[in-house]
Amino acid sequence: MKKRIAIVIGIVLLLLAGILAGGSWYMVDYSLRPENRGKDMEGSLTFMREKYPQINPWLDSLQEHKALRDTFITASDGIRMHAFYVRAMRPTPHTAVIVHGYTDNAIRMFHIGYLYNHSLDYNILLPDLRYTGLTEGDAIQMGWLDRKDVMQWINVAPSLFGDSLQAVVHGISMGAATTMMVSGETLPAYIRCFVEDCGYTSVWEQFKKELKEQFGLPAFPLLYTASWLCEWQNGWNFKEASAIRQVAKCRKPMLFIHGDQDDFVPTYMVYQLYDAKPAPKELWIAPGVDHANSYFRYPEEYTARIKSFTGKYIP
Repeated sequence: MKKRIAIVIGIVLLLLAGILAGGSWYMVDYSLRPENRGKDMEGSLTFMREKYPQINPWLDSLQEHKALRDTFITASDGIRMHAFYVRAMRPTPHTAVIVHGYTDNAIRMFHIGYLYNHSLDYNILLPDLRYTGLTEGDAIQMGWLDRKDVMQWINVAPSLFGDSLQAVVHGISMGAATTMMVSGETLPAYIRCFVEDCGYTSVWEQFKKELKEQFGLPAFPLLYTASWLCEWQNGWNFKEASAIRQVAKCRKPMLFIHGDQDDFVPTYMVYQLYDAKPAPKELWIAPGVDHANSYFRYPEEYTARIKSFTGKYIP
């Protein structure tokens, strides 16, 4: 009898282990290899032209004068990475490195490119993060591995725009988390400040929220095993991918932006991030705005706030 009970228990445990392993594979693929992953370049451009019609004359002019250019570099692990860049109308050290969000690509940041290049006369550099746009890769990296790639682009920027750079790094959503993750690293002096728009505190907290909302599941045990699987596949885990720990190390100025109606990256996260960041720092909570739509709802105020903030550190 005892032997039979042990066999049954063993079978049940094996079944549970199989279910958990399968669930972990599904979660990692669902989260890091989504079908909608920013590879539709033409569709992205159409979307941007329709959503932000004010950028169309600027885009048309860039295309007419062949001012929108491509550049490629190779990451330390051999991944071929792509970015768009545009020089300002006249030579200037003012430069913005602009980082896109989850399942987006560099094209879907053209409205922020318009803000800096057209409205503020900055050089702009817009990378495609891994597994998106024209950049290679086999999974989205949620900002953590991307921070190293963005740092490579930061190092490339002087070769594109000149050695006397004064630069801001500006990201939205996952790009904002990437920006904050970058901010905790040792950076060249020409990176003067950061703008993060609706970024999450950590991959762990964001996935924990999504696991509960989308599937009605608690963090234990699936989030733990999926995190281990991600570390095995990608070399990082959900807990170490922490924007809040990185901003706590950042001593350069940062502007935090978040919509007060954001339920995808909940608004409470920005207060936690803001509290963790040492001064200098500023915070703008955009009223009536859901996720990643602060510029869409308030383009003039958004531009004015960016101009005021960056003007203090990039004179």
